[in-house]
Amino acid sequence: MSDTTAGLLQVGLLIAALAACYRPLGAYMARVYESEHDTRAERVLYRVMGVDSKADQRWPSYARALLAFSAVSVLSLYAFQRLQAHLPMNLGFPGVAPDQAFNTATSFVSNTNWQSYSGESTMGHLVQMSGLAVQNFVSAAVGMAVAVALIRGFVRSRTDRLGNFWVDLVRSSLRILLPISVVGAITLVALGAVQNFSSGTKVSTLAGESQTITGGPVASQEAIKELGTNGGGFYNANSAHPFENPNPFSNLLEIFLLLLIPVCLTYTFGRMVKDKRQGYALLAAMTVLWGAILAGISILEANHPGTALNLAGASMEGKETRFGVAASSLFATSTTGTSTGAVNSFHDSFTALGGGLTIFNMGLGEVAPGGVGSGLYGMLVLAIVTVFVAGLMVGRTPEYLRKKITPREIKLVSLNILIMPVLALAGTGLAMGLPKPKESILNPGPHGLSEVLYAFMSAGNNNGSAFAGLSVNTGFYNTALGLIMLAVRFVPIVLVLALAGSLARQQPVPATAGTLPTHRTLFVGMLVGVIIVVAGLTFFPALALGPLAEGL
Repeated sequence: MSDTTAGLLQVGLLIAALAACYRPLGAYMARVYESEHDTRAERVLYRVMGVDSKADQRWPSYARALLAFSAVSVLSLYAFQRLQAHLPMNLGFPGVAPDQAFNTATSFVSNTNWQSYSGESTMGHLVQMSGLAVQNFVSAAVGMAVAVALIRGFVRSRTDRLGNFWVDLVRSSLRILLPISVVGAITLVALGAVQNFSSGTKVSTLAGESQTITGGPVASQEAIKELGTNGGGFYNANSAHPFENPNPFSNLLEIFLLLLIPVCLTYTFGRMVKDKRQGYALLAAMTVLWGAILAGISILEANHPGTALNLAGASMEGKETRFGVAASSLFATSTTGTSTGAVNSFHDSFTALGGGLTIFNMGLGEVAPGGVGSGLYGMLVLAIVTVFVAGLMVGRTPEYLRKKITPREIKLVSLNILIMPVLALAGTGLAMGLPKPKESILNPGPHGLSEVLYAFMSAGNNNGSAFAGLSVNTGFYNTALGLIMLAVRFVPIVLVLALAGSLARQQPVPATAGTLPTHRTLFVGMLVGVIIVVAGLTFFPALALGPLAEGL
């Protein structure tokens, strides 16, 4: 079977599996967030936290609770890493350096999971599973909570209440993420992933040398790393490591897990707003973008343009032979489109234009289909921009889901869209212009710019994957990327919650003959066009100087 045929078969199986789960999981998540009943375990947690689960919060209260929880998470994870040497199961590793501990804490709490360290030689088992893996759950749950709060903003009227952050957080973690992760971890173990508490096994290499291979609770972290669109690998090689991703079957399962919730949340959205067609429209836009990027990367990698690659006969540098070009392209498209950051190949070794497409995919704003929760609310923000543009064309006040889009909403949406590119491009400019950060660039020229741009785009979109080839474990990069990860995660969240509060206070307006139908092909096409134009106008100059210059 050729690599292309195998790739098409994998795409078909992946789409079939997602289609089979779409309605059942989407409907289940809607019931979880609409239910008025708490489980016994949840009631115990609420009593411990001192939370009234029946209290409905205004958007400022919802935002304050979210920010307070995230701030405590950053501080506790930072302390966890710094005190590692004094904790059980530390494997003899010292405490993590201050700048790296800050970077890692902000990375995992912001659902970015950018790593400037090698997991198997830096983090002990306790920090991995009780610090990093726990944040994989709750950071994903935070994104889901924000998405649900925005949906309530569309559903509710003449109120300033969006629900209860603590209830949304707990239900997302216990009722959705945890059960699926357990099944995913058991399946990965059955497929060959490692799950133990071994401090390492000494083996003899083919050269006759001795090497220690570190084990650990890998499969359990791998499952939530993909499901929660986190991406932080137990090992430095991430999902290219055979202990994390043993074979093509586990590879397809991991791609399925990272796409599962972002895709199914569109059905949850349609069901909660009482119009499933709206969810189908958002899914269609996500699918068009995902499919187009996948086709582009696959074609570029399969044709392997370039003298060296043509002589080699394939663009297999940086790719695992057990996956091949097609599966690597599928993983790269899905991970850069879902703010996951997990990789089964090194994007730095992709063809110049193929690597450029991974950067452009992140530049779309992580909405194809985007991260857990963040993909949905990011797409809804762009849907509002689309109806605003359509309203300008016909000269009437734009509406979306029977809510008027007033100047207040447009200001919030505009700020939301601007924060990521401003910080990502400004960070890239500083890194290229300051003398000390330039020392981290090992590949001068257009490729070096691509590596730096990728790093700041990854941090600026809470993605977490890396181009490699760039020395980022420095004071500048650890601090700058950490600050950007915090800003682009929580500033947009506050703006989205303010948008939800503004929408919830409105009285729904009746649909008229002049109302733009937001569930039809025309709207889907306009939405895709707006996303591409916004990303293209913003990032084309930087892409032209980096991957395009190198590729052409």
